[in-house]
Amino acid sequence: MKSWIGFGLMCLFCFAVPHAGLGQPATNRFILLSSTIGPIDAGIVGALETEFEKEAGIRVRHVGAGTGAALDIAKQGTVDLVMVHAKSLEEKFVQEGFGTERIDLMFNDFVIVGPPGGPAGIKGIKQATEALRVISQKGVTFISRGDKSGTHVAEMELWQKAEIKPSGPWYVIYEKGSTGNVPTLRYTNEKNAYTVIDRATFLTIKDEVKLVVLVEKDEALLNFISLIPVNPKKFPRVNYADTMAFVSWLTSPEKGQKIIRDFGKDKYGSPLFFPNSKEWRVSQGSKN
Repeated sequence: MKSWIGFGLMCLFCFAVPHAGLGQPATNRFILLSSTIGPIDAGIVGALETEFEKEAGIRVRHVGAGTGAALDIAKQGTVDLVMVHAKSLEEKFVQEGFGTERIDLMFNDFVIVGPPGGPAGIKGIKQATEALRVISQKGVTFISRGDKSGTHVAEMELWQKAEIKPSGPWYVIYEKGSTGNVPTLRYTNEKNAYTVIDRATFLTIKDEVKLVVLVEKDEALLNFISLIPVNPKKFPRVNYADTMAFVSWLTSPEKGQKIIRDFGKDKYGSPLFFPNSKEWRVSQGSKN
């Protein structure tokens, strides 16, 4: 997986700076984003990039990876911005000086899915931790990404809150989990099993799977997605000026936040993500 990510980055870099000489700064009208896979698969990343390019004339391209891998890519100084969803990893990234700050962007939620009428019998349980306890006690098959992605980190935090260390034949780590939530959900469907997945992923392929949402709307399942600009003091080659213009556009209530608010409504009947920038919250009357 790492070799493919490296190859993809190399191709993107060559595409972005075809005329840059050795040791010369890259064009300042291009931004490279390292993003968690879920928002890419849902289509929101591409929609935001396209609209920003139309308005600002600045190209944005992305490379997708789980949150842990996305942050590792950024630690090499080869991207300008990251979009991720694992607070503990994000805070460490900033504390170590690789990023400047965590910036709230949007949120959705995780859900626990499984076969309707399945052996766990967790439908209707209100707390995700209680549902996981039942899954563990009954030993029914549960699929984990196991790749230190934001989804995997969120799953492990739920197990920790449930005071369970999942192990045994019922707890299956998907060997291709690093390829994202969509393949993981399809694999869970093949195994007629249970998993924790973000709602956007489920909605985008729900017609392809037999699984249904069994546990939802627990505060512990909220999924917050942040932006972190890569630190120009550590990596002088990053395009910090255009990156911050993109960040300002993404967090603006009249620009990126409005696109996030409406994205998915026409196709799915409800948005896949909800705006959450500080600027958006203030515009809605919030004091923080």
